[in-house]
Amino acid sequence: MTENNKNANIITGDETFGEVIQKYPQVIPVFFQFGLHCIGCHISAYESIKDGAAAHGVEIEKLIEALNKAINEPKKD
Repeated sequence: MTENNKNANIITGDETFGEVIQKYPQVIPVFFQFGLHCIGCHISAYESIKDGAAAHGVEIEKLIEALNKAINEPKKD
């Protein structure tokens, strides 16, 4: 496996909140840490993470980094 392929699951921010939450429920606490309580919001189904972060004044680079860390960490039993 090459360094570029090491993290197969990569969130870019172009995905909607709903897509990411459905595929990677372990990211929910990350969204909460950044003040994004998008789980129950009807907009989460069609708003991109980048757009939501911008609307709430969240640094997108830090959010994306934290989300990718959450989905690539080994699962705890």
